[in-house]
Amino acid sequence: MQTRNRKASFTHHINIRIQLFFRKYPAIPYVGKWLVISSVLGLCVGTVSAGFLFSLEWATSLRENNGWILALLPVSGMAIGLLYQYWGSDVEAGNNLLIDTIHRPGRTIPFKMAPLVYIGTIATHLFGGSAGREGTALQMAGAIADQFSKPFRLVPNERKILIIAAVASGFGSVFGTPLAGAVFGLEVFLIGRIKYDAIFPAFASAILADSVARMWKAPHTHYHIESVPDVAFQYVVYAVAAGIAFGLCAALFSKAMRAVGSVFKKRIPFLPLRSFVGGAIVALAVLAVGTTKYIGLGIPTIVASFDQQLPAYDFAWKMAFTIVTLAAGFKGGEVTPLFFIGAALGNALALFIPLPMGLLAGMGFVAVFAGATNTPLACMLMGIELFGAECGIYVAIACIVSYLLSGHHSIYVKQMVGEPKHSRFTNYIGKRLSEL
Repeated sequence: MQTRNRKASFTHHINIRIQLFFRKYPAIPYVGKWLVISSVLGLCVGTVSAGFLFSLEWATSLRENNGWILALLPVSGMAIGLLYQYWGSDVEAGNNLLIDTIHRPGRTIPFKMAPLVYIGTIATHLFGGSAGREGTALQMAGAIADQFSKPFRLVPNERKILIIAAVASGFGSVFGTPLAGAVFGLEVFLIGRIKYDAIFPAFASAILADSVARMWKAPHTHYHIESVPDVAFQYVVYAVAAGIAFGLCAALFSKAMRAVGSVFKKRIPFLPLRSFVGGAIVALAVLAVGTTKYIGLGIPTIVASFDQQLPAYDFAWKMAFTIVTLAAGFKGGEVTPLFFIGAALGNALALFIPLPMGLLAGMGFVAVFAGATNTPLACMLMGIELFGAECGIYVAIACIVSYLLSGHHSIYVKQMVGEPKHSRFTNYIGKRLSEL
């Protein structure tokens, strides 16, 4: 009996000590819990992102080596439309569904979002649509992550953090920019504010997912800016001028996406037919311009924009191809096309602005993206991660000016205004961009 009492007393003493320790260091349980969740998330998302990147590489290679496959783009569009019309109508909102879930956690995001967007994106790229990859990576990550909300018994606020971490891990691993991915996840859903209680999960998930993707030797594109001038007043003025052009371009892209999408839906309500018509328009346009440089991801042109003078209209053609492709219902993302548009526009600006071509291309690469997504901090970090810290000041200027000049427009219409871009727009606080 005495031995049993001693054991009970010892156990009680240990429990008290543990409770006192956690009261003294309350962050430890939080860090431990989210480290476990982030590790599981990073492993899953990093692996899926790597597989997705390999699939994209395969689809692009097959398309470029078999030009006739473009003729099947309308048919593939109809197939994608049928898939979403009858099996994926509840996940068709894509990235906007993720943003809505962060704002107001409801039912668990259906897991089917992941395979549906994967199939749709690979088909889009295989048959010649102009789209990106970030939308697919974010949606696959979000759909996978939300399945863990019940096993880990997450309350609504923790589910918000989970989706933010998923977005961070998907973005960071698909582009090989974990720091930018983490900040993008924190920044994208609420303009002007950051959810600081999600910082650790966002960074942990993004870094781990990127590490896993690299372990699988996922293919990432490398860029190089040959020359960056020392900071001087005249160069800052030139950077501001370029930022204005990038911001106006970002606003034009966002508004055109919304307008063309609305026209497509109004004129052709049946999604499969809408995608068929959009695919036919894109395929005929490729034949008309006589080149495939404006379809797919367009990585070769992006790389060339850093050291070769491109036709000044390249950015406009890519914008048109991408808007028609995505507005018609094809799947993918807008971000890599925005990289193309921004880099090509920067390349064209080198004809008028006396800054190095590679620097202007790099500034445009991230600044148009910053203006179209309202994520200037993430884009600054992305520029530094991709191009090196030497260009940091110029990239920051371009991203900030583009963010301000793009107005309250975005490719993500479910973004909510946390802090307006200008004091005269305080009545926008708490409203979604779709309501403005």
